[in-house]
Amino acid sequence: MDINMGNLMKQKWFVWLTKYWFLFPIAGFVLLTAGVLFGFGERSYIAVHDNMDLFLAQYQMLKHTGAFWKHGVDVPFLGGVSRDLLPSELSLYSLLYMIFPTYTAYVLGVLGKIGLGVFSFRLLAKELVGERYMIYRPVIYMVGFAYGIIYFFPAFGFAFASIPLCVFLLVRIYRQPGPWWYLALFIYPLVSYFSYHGIFILGYLVIAIVWLSIRDKKFQKSLACALVVLAAGYVVCEYRLFGQMLLSDEVTIRSTIVNPSLTLPEIGREIVTVWKDGIFHAEDVHRKVILPVCAVYFVILNLSYLRKNQGGKIWRDPFNLLMVFILFNCLIYGLYDFEPLRTLVETILPLQGWQFNRTIFFNPFLWDLALLLILIRLYDRGIIPLWGANLIVCAAVLAVILTPTRYNDLYTTCHHRLYEYNHGTEVDEFDYEQFYAVGLFDRIKEEIHYEGEWSAAYGMHPAVLEYNDIATLDGYLGFYAQQYKEDFREIIAPALARVEASRIYYDDWGARAYLYSGTDESVVSSAKTVYATDDTLYMNPEAFRRLGGTYLFSRIRFSNAAKMELELLGEYTAEDGSLTVYVYACRQ
Repeated sequence: MDINMGNLMKQKWFVWLTKYWFLFPIAGFVLLTAGVLFGFGERSYIAVHDNMDLFLAQYQMLKHTGAFWKHGVDVPFLGGVSRDLLPSELSLYSLLYMIFPTYTAYVLGVLGKIGLGVFSFRLLAKELVGERYMIYRPVIYMVGFAYGIIYFFPAFGFAFASIPLCVFLLVRIYRQPGPWWYLALFIYPLVSYFSYHGIFILGYLVIAIVWLSIRDKKFQKSLACALVVLAAGYVVCEYRLFGQMLLSDEVTIRSTIVNPSLTLPEIGREIVTVWKDGIFHAEDVHRKVILPVCAVYFVILNLSYLRKNQGGKIWRDPFNLLMVFILFNCLIYGLYDFEPLRTLVETILPLQGWQFNRTIFFNPFLWDLALLLILIRLYDRGIIPLWGANLIVCAAVLAVILTPTRYNDLYTTCHHRLYEYNHGTEVDEFDYEQFYAVGLFDRIKEEIHYEGEWSAAYGMHPAVLEYNDIATLDGYLGFYAQQYKEDFREIIAPALARVEASRIYYDDWGARAYLYSGTDESVVSSAKTVYATDDTLYMNPEAFRRLGGTYLFSRIRFSNAAKMELELLGEYTAEDGSLTVYVYACRQ
């Protein structure tokens, strides 16, 4: 009897494992990511570009100043900018930084993005496949997993991952409207972002309302109400942004940003590149598995329609519509750099600096949805077994995990720590702790008796100072006063006059108000080694003082400090030797 019971238990375990096998890779990856990033802690290697040099420092400043919920206050960078220009407090991602230490909040954001992506994709897929959901469940979860682990722009990871959730809510409202679905849609912007996704979701929803009203021969009142509800949700959750856009008459740098104007052949190459590789803020690595699968299926599907004289079905097939949608977003991305079209759009919609080519951010979701559709169809038609479909999606998952994309912190940390273990020396990059060097700057502030004076950085990102509660005249922000850009330009004018690439970079964009080199295109480095060909500082010290500048924190010792009216207060090195900072005071 005991033997029979044992066999029965084994059979039950085997059945359970077979039925829910997909939970193991998902849970295993989440645990691995948490184990690595929490295990190494701040010795992990976190992406710097548009991350540690931008949003993490901003959240740390909001924490230092207690300004998450404050109104009518300035945040101490770029000479003092309105708190309204920084991320809204009515955001699930911002909430993490209010509650937890900055690094912990960042890792929780990475893990939360994975969970949100899987959950959102599963909800939408279940709604679309209906009663056959249980058959496709493993494939659905794994495709959702492939979507959830994409290394999106970290600060907007929730906004990317939640796109399927928004589509699910709109589908539910279209099919069976109810107050709870409207309420869910109203609070959806807590995990979204208006400038990246919201404005386009609303635009696509308008198109859907018109199309469905014509197709169904009745006005889609439920979706029209959804449009109003969703728009209201964005206004409430991002009231600071809307206040700046609609109620402020301050001229910002968005009015002087110069976008590239490409030739038609250049635009064509850009369209092909983004179709094939995606965009760096959302590197989905679809070219390695999903794109080949979709390309082969596209050819076979449409040749089949043509052989059967069913050409009309080509234009109605949902898979083909997804491919058209993807191509449309790629075309918009490329044509954004066609000046006549961009001028026309900006004339019709007078939104200063509006990047309408951000429709490309929806493509990762569309590629994964197309993959799911293919796998379901192949299984339904007996072309491949369910395990074959699972094998394909597992390959797509591995492609994302094992590709060292910009924001793949797990891969980068494992790679660099393994290199250190094998070679007995660290790579020439800062980890999180070394990048911000909190202990070093605490010591510097104590020794120079720092009390909130305005400062600037040279050879390092101003975010390093901002993270360490040092007020900066320089900084990185895509939306601030044009007048301050011009005032700051007076400080760096000698450097810009010597390096044309830096002049174009600052004058045509200006989001990075940094101290520039007079010989190199950039001396700002995230590496331990500073690659600079000149130790001369090209700066207008009078303009620096006029904006209130007192201290200059540099990774380079200047040979012309006396001429720049700077006094060297000290040379400070981190305990592990990874960073040396020279602190100068501007003579008043």
